[in-house]
Amino acid sequence: MRLSEITFDLSLIDHFALVITIAGYCIVLLALSFMAYFFTRLHTLQDFLKRRKLRNSAKPEVEVKSKVVMTGEENAAIAAALYLFFSELHDEEKYVMTIRKVSKTYSPWSSKIYGILNTIKQR
Repeated sequence: MRLSEITFDLSLIDHFALVITIAGYCIVLLALSFMAYFFTRLHTLQDFLKRRKLRNSAKPEVEVKSKVVMTGEENAAIAAALYLFFSELHDEEKYVMTIRKVSKTYSPWSSKIYGILNTIKQR
């Protein structure tokens, strides 16, 4: 069969195949939209669980806040602490990269490949 003989005939497509295709696309689209909605609203579930945990563990005379909110100062302090921690983790390095061509005719990698090629030729 030659490439020029291959044609696409729309009359060969069954109407059940079209229904299955459209249903499949709709299911995938609905699943993706549900997942996007769920992940954008995940923070509300986390806030609800935090409030419930605080309410269960709080003393009776202590009033529980309705919403756990971190202030800008707390966020800045956490960001500064993380920056200092991660900057101390690594040594200071030079940011200069030098590429030199080194001519080596022998390396362990090339000798292994030569050994494999020699065994193939002997058989």
